Amino acid sequence: MRTPAVPQHPSRSPRPSRPARPSRLAGALVSVLVLAVAATGCGGTPTGATPSGSTARTEAQHAPDRVEPLAATPKPVLPVSVPSADGKEVEVTSTDRIVPLTGGLSEIVFTLGLGGNVVARDITATFEQAKGLPVVTRAHDVSAESVLSLRPTVVLADTTTGPVEAVDQIRDAGIPLVVVAPAKQLADVGRRIDAVASALGVRPAGEELKQRTQARIAAVQKDIPAPPGGRKPRVSFLYLRGSASVYLLGGRDSGASSLLEAAGAVDAGKDSGLAKDFTAITSEALVKAAPDAILVMTKGLESVNGVDGLLKVPGVAETPAGLDRRVVSVPDGVLLNYGPRTDQVLASLIAQLHPKDK
Repeated sequence: MRTPAVPQHPSRSPRPSRPARPSRLAGALVSVLVLAVAATGCGGTPTGATPSGSTARTEAQHAPDRVEPLAATPKPVLPVSVPSADGKEVEVTSTDRIVPLTGGLSEIVFTLGLGGNVVARDITATFEQAKGLPVVTRAHDVSAESVLSLRPTVVLADTTTGPVEAVDQIRDAGIPLVVVAPAKQLADVGRRIDAVASALGVRPAGEELKQRTQARIAAVQKDIPAPPGGRKPRVSFLYLRGSASVYLLGGRDSGASSLLEAAGAVDAGKDSGLAKDFTAITSEALVKAAPDAILVMTKGLESVNGVDGLLKVPGVAETPAGLDRRVVSVPDGVLLNYGPRTDQVLASLIAQLHPKDK
């Protein structure tokens, strides 16, 4: 993701390039993310607001932003020949110098135990173990020169990675580049892990990580309380970048529906008939969605100056969520990754949507 994020300590800016033709959140936002990244400052501590408007800090938000690698470092069995999601067959002969071009792919590589082989990152790879690496792509805008200067032995991308010219330049230099299909729902978590593990020659580690991740997701879901009166909370996912005047309402294909449903909620945008991934926020659309709570990325909430600023976005204050100041936030770097930390995302959503003291 895969999830757009704001730079923390970027090492360099890539040259302006024509973006690729991405999907889901990337497809709706590629043209504005570069502006948002440039216009937004460093991040802060993630917060969410309860219906009473008080600041809520969940256990997941208190925890350090780290991934948890498998106990044993796997030994790649190479060479491997794997299918790439763009229709090519790619042979990988070395994993000594890995460059994942999205934050979600970085998360999987590090959690598999191969983080020590990673030599660069996407700006959305904000977890602690990756922070010191040079940034070679921002908001789906890859700097091929930066990637090649690090002498990678394998590059991992997904179908949102671009521009096309940069991907072609990396391949033309003889670097194995494996494209992984993006994750759109909870069911894609295992598939993504399998694809990355196969490309790196560590299939047994991939199976172990997949089983661990699925077990943790199942355990978190056992803690979902029954909704009062049997009515699940309606939640609208808003993508915000106030400094770039980007205000979007998530629909059926935003990527958030599967998470919200797994957390015992209803995606209000999808339920109100929004078939696209994202649409511009309007008062009419929000009134029709009638959310009981609003889900945002942490930096998006910060970009509109918190809950008070969010309530100034047209239509928000008139919704049940706005009237109750009920805002749920999850860090940008993990919300839509659908990877090894998805259980933490679900735990945060459940804690904020179903407070036990309510």
